[in-house]
Amino acid sequence: MIGTCDPLVAHAAVRSIAERGVTLFSLELMPRITRAQSMDILSSMATIAGYKAVLLAANALPKMFPMMMTAAGTIAPARVFVLGAGVAGLQAIATARRLGAIVHAYDVRPAVREQVESLGGKFVQLALETAAAEDAGGYAKALGDDFYRKQREMMFRVVAESDVVITTAAVPGKKARSWSPPRWWRA
Repeated sequence: MIGTCDPLVAHAAVRSIAERGVTLFSLELMPRITRAQSMDILSSMATIAGYKAVLLAANALPKMFPMMMTAAGTIAPARVFVLGAGVAGLQAIATARRLGAIVHAYDVRPAVREQVESLGGKFVQLALETAAAEDAGGYAKALGDDFYRKQREMMFRVVAESDVVITTAAVPGKKARSWSPPRWWRA
């Protein structure tokens, strides 16, 4: 069996497949190296997710992304905050910038600052200890609850000033969580 099955999270499903004697090749576990690039479904899907997230946000936002000067006055550009500057986040930054938004981005890995800035985004620096935030492969690692509490407190101002917040952070072996705004937020 070849496909996506999220074996680091879907333990029961993988166990059931193994009990049947089926050999399973999980494409999301394919090494993200140059030789395996043609089979790298995570980067391909992350690129699409980052791009699509911005398009959905631009469509839903009741204002324009670019600054516009009209006879009636100037419309300020949308402010977009991208949380997570991996493949999806970098694509979201690039797409939002192409649409004319002012983009800020944050990642627990300080090394991505240069990539954010090369796409025209402004990197949000938080006074947090992030030395343990990156694994040997350069991917973000899960950190403790205390870290995330401090991070939320420090990000509050940036989020409050933003028209759009796009979260793209993915931690290998952790189930992605979705968030829906409360009713009052959407009104």
